[in-house]
Amino acid sequence: MLKTKTEHRAALSEVAQGARILAVDDDDRNLLAISEVLAGVGEVVCAQSGEEALRFLLKEEFAVILLDVLMPGLDGYETASLIRQREQSRRTPIIFLTAINKEEAHMLRGYDAGAVDFVFKPFDSAMLRSKVAVFIELHEKTLEIQRKAIVEQTLLEQALEAQKSRLQAERALRAAEQRQEAILQSVPVCFHARSLEPPFDARFVTSGIERLTGFSPERLTSEPGFGLSRVHPDDLPDVEAALLGAKAAGAYSCEFRWQCADGKYRSFLDQGVISHNPVENTQEIVGTLLDITERRELEDRLLQAQRLDAIGKLTGGLAHDFNNLLAAILSGLGLLERSTALDEQAKKVLDLTRRSAKQGAELVNRMLAFSRRQHLKPEPLQLATLVEPLNGLVAPVLGGLVRFEWQIDNSVWPVLVDAGQLELALMNLVFNARDAMPTGGSITIRAENHTTHSNSDELGAGDYVVISVIDTGSGIPADLVAKVIEPFFTTKPVGKGTGLGLSTVYGFAKQSGGTLRIESVVERGTAMQLWLPRSLKQPARSIEQGQISQPRIDGNGALPSILLVDDGDALRELTAASLRQSGFHVTCAAGGAEALARIEKAPQDFDVIVTDFAMPLVSGLDVIRFARNLRADWPALIITGYAETEAIGDLPADVLLLAKPYKDQELVESILMARRGMAAPEADRAVVKLTSALPPAAATAQDGTPPSTDT
Repeated sequence: MLKTKTEHRAALSEVAQGARILAVDDDDRNLLAISEVLAGVGEVVCAQSGEEALRFLLKEEFAVILLDVLMPGLDGYETASLIRQREQSRRTPIIFLTAINKEEAHMLRGYDAGAVDFVFKPFDSAMLRSKVAVFIELHEKTLEIQRKAIVEQTLLEQALEAQKSRLQAERALRAAEQRQEAILQSVPVCFHARSLEPPFDARFVTSGIERLTGFSPERLTSEPGFGLSRVHPDDLPDVEAALLGAKAAGAYSCEFRWQCADGKYRSFLDQGVISHNPVENTQEIVGTLLDITERRELEDRLLQAQRLDAIGKLTGGLAHDFNNLLAAILSGLGLLERSTALDEQAKKVLDLTRRSAKQGAELVNRMLAFSRRQHLKPEPLQLATLVEPLNGLVAPVLGGLVRFEWQIDNSVWPVLVDAGQLELALMNLVFNARDAMPTGGSITIRAENHTTHSNSDELGAGDYVVISVIDTGSGIPADLVAKVIEPFFTTKPVGKGTGLGLSTVYGFAKQSGGTLRIESVVERGTAMQLWLPRSLKQPARSIEQGQISQPRIDGNGALPSILLVDDGDALRELTAASLRQSGFHVTCAAGGAEALARIEKAPQDFDVIVTDFAMPLVSGLDVIRFARNLRADWPALIITGYAETEAIGDLPADVLLLAKPYKDQELVESILMARRGMAAPEADRAVVKLTSALPPAAATAQDGTPPSTDT
């Protein structure tokens, strides 16, 4: 039976009314605003919670979902995940509405939950209407297929009426496509249709492809095999496998790198489904192509940061054990040297062993530098004061083929930095520059004041001093500039570098509140820019040698008696023997519990407590707290192998801290400072001469005669 014109229009109207919008927000005012803005775009259905939204989705289908991120009960991320788990709604577009979560991590989490876009509150009405209209148009395009089926059926029954209706539908479809294309220019997405069989030639591509790739739609649709020919060779097998599997699965999804017109590769997410073409009565693949290059770059940076953080944590833990071992080795070598008469061959072996141990300590410090866990002592520094000492260090090893020049004057701001670590960083950069100029050239160290007015990933806004080490060497290829600061990456031949040089400089700069930037041109040279924060305080005047006061010893000329606490047997015994040779009276405790017992039994027997920090059950800090309950000003010194000494919380200001490995003289000087009650900042500035501080008894012990000992 033929349908009347009225019945035909009623059927079309029923299909057209299928475009509905689900708005989910716990604030009635936001729902009202959304309804007003989207009036005329589609029918808006409001839900005040994630639970209510899920109930609507069980009963109805929607063209697009506007979902608030922060809601009581189910939040936006949880609601989106549940929506994606349902077959009926897993492909419904979700636009997140948020007022505060604008950070990259939150946006990545939203995209992982299934969002296709973000709209930030307060939203722009025109933008929201445009973005929602895109997905309404996509929904209506699906419904349009149904409209065309109705029109074609009517054409068979009523030729004249069907012909008129088909022409009207085609004009409406062209107008809708034109509007859709105009809107899609604002988003990094294009739509396509391709053949179901290899080589999967493109039959239709929206004009947005030209903005994404630089190629026109005609280029992709007119040349067979052109699309697959631009896929990165490493990704091509996976892409072909995904497209071949679409016929059986009914859908596909794959990521790949595609070479654009400028020769660069960009990352795309290609998703599609099998669709029936009613005009040709064939099947084809229809889908979307989304540019995810920036998203992948963000994920790579996040993974790199997490990897470096993991390396830093591992390094910090290893440093404790290595420092303990190296401290025991160095103490043992010093003990052998003072207590045993050695021939020339034995002295040479001992010196080589000590040098190897010190190289091990230096390697640990360099690992701590790139993991940003080294212990820094930043102080105001005038850079011009570095010129003379650094000249003496680097000039002899540069050779006659390299011209070395400084461009630093007193107009440069002082910087807040650890001066010793800055010297090491500059030496690293100078030696790298020298290695890049095997046939000679010039190296210039220049310092300039610079102010940044905005925050970035590397630097905050503020005043900085930029120290540039500029060479005229071979330069660094552009694809390696970002890699040269990675730990253990080196372009030098095997055996010529560890790959820790630039990574330690970068770690030192970041830990100091700045950064390292690299500008390089192959065959022209490189500029390594070390950005350091400006110091608002002027550097303190250096103390003349004659002005340094020496710590006084007890009135009777004796060195203080020591309670030495360490759970490491080897290091404890070697340290005790070394201190006894220096004239100290030493009592040992093999842990915190034993130390507490000795202190409680005879507190008057010990003048200074020297304790390891990390010990099982009772830490060194616990030992000092217990002792100071008996005597409030009990002198104490903590020795530690941990890299992050600031992690020792609640450390009293008058308790000194000595990092392992240490020299025997440094340990003696620290004990004398603790005995004098010198606070940590004063101790850092003090210079104690062991020869003038020790009594005659200690000097005799250093000559090889063991002093009296008491276990």
